[in-house]
Amino acid sequence: MDQIRLKPLAKINLGLNVVGLRDDGYHEVRMVMQSIKLHDELLMEKQAEGVTMKTNLSYLPCDNSNLVIRAIEMIRQEFKIDTGVRVNLKKVIPVAGGMAGGSTDAASALYGMNKLFDLGLSGEDLMAYGLKLGADVPFCVMRGTALSEGIGEILTPLTAPPNCGVLIVKPRASVSTKAVYDAYDALVSPHHPDIDQLISGLEKGSWQDIIPGMGNSLEGVTIPMHPIIQEIKEKMTERGALISMMSGSGPTVFGIYESTADAKKAEAAFRGMPGVQQTAVTSFYNGKGRL
Repeated sequence: MDQIRLKPLAKINLGLNVVGLRDDGYHEVRMVMQSIKLHDELLMEKQAEGVTMKTNLSYLPCDNSNLVIRAIEMIRQEFKIDTGVRVNLKKVIPVAGGMAGGSTDAASALYGMNKLFDLGLSGEDLMAYGLKLGADVPFCVMRGTALSEGIGEILTPLTAPPNCGVLIVKPRASVSTKAVYDAYDALVSPHHPDIDQLISGLEKGSWQDIIPGMGNSLEGVTIPMHPIIQEIKEKMTERGALISMMSGSGPTVFGIYESTADAKKAEAAFRGMPGVQQTAVTSFYNGKGRL
């Protein structure tokens, strides 16, 4: 195999509860992570030597500060691979949007190296390498629906939610994850969604049972910083969303609709809305297909 084309999938958080702050400065979390079919496009090709990369976004770094490059170089060093790799990355997932865009690209890069060089690594092996790159990378290797605990590295597969339409709206706002968590630590009474109720709802298999357990502890911090997030949430609800939430530390907002047709109808209201950078309609990914 001389080249491989991959589809790194975005994720949303159906539930995100910040449990506490560890001595090492990391936050303990309990999250329900869900892969969606919105994806980047990653082409990896063998070349004589070195690792080179280009993207469709001029502001994205293509050096060792990019997780894709770091993932490839880690595997090359670990397995003493002299052959080079050329990467072409087309970004579709919102950048810095709380949807694990960088992490899922890195996960696909690990998968691609495994296949390109016939390394025989298992999914568990790839997840272990992924954890060295970031807490979200192991989930992006696993994909589907999962409970994420610890700093995000302890994963338990969960029952997939019912089929639905998912509307994604990314404001132009720029959010610093570190700043959000620092501000969260100063909250007197943060919101704590009931993750156990969410898991129970998933097992029952109806949105009526799932929605009461959904929520995001970080909305109480990010929304005051960027009120447009609340505007988008309310507009989604007005246009038929069963629920609307911020994903991760934000600022991307997603709405759950009965069908993709309903989501597409609602999407029209956000095209041209001041402060909105990107919209997309997608659905959940619940399978185990190739990254």
